[in-house]
Amino acid sequence: MSEFKDNFKIVLVEPEIPPNTGNVARLCAVTGCSLHLVKPLGFSIDDRQLKRAGLDYWHLLDVHYYEGWQDFLSKNPGAEFFLATTKGGKQYHQISYPPGSFLVFGRETKGLAPEILAAFPERCIRLPMRQETRSLNLSNAVAVVVYEALRQQSFAGLV
Repeated sequence: MSEFKDNFKIVLVEPEIPPNTGNVARLCAVTGCSLHLVKPLGFSIDDRQLKRAGLDYWHLLDVHYYEGWQDFLSKNPGAEFFLATTKGGKQYHQISYPPGSFLVFGRETKGLAPEILAAFPERCIRLPMRQETRSLNLSNAVAVVVYEALRQQSFAGLV
């Protein structure tokens, strides 16, 4: 869909929990972001919980599927992307997000693979958290980063 060309692209790498992906799908629908799902998925795309979390917005989505991380890279050469990780060097609000950027998030239980993070250390971002905590819920983390990226673009196209 060409209407999504300059919008932000949300990438979930090997998501495991259907309601999280459903919530992210709903976020994509209401913000105009496209959703990119990198397999393997920890659920069926027809999962009832996934559909329920996304409510009735599935027809508003631009969804792309990839067989793995290398497939994602090969189908998006030269893509500007940012990797959300608890190990990121810069906080999410210290980055300037160009229109059309890919915002990449990993599995709920393990995050992004160490080899992905090691290959792109300058693209790693993090959300500030208390030291004794592990991480924020995936769909909440996606929402925080997406809305910062949209804020930087003055919420273009949103009312």
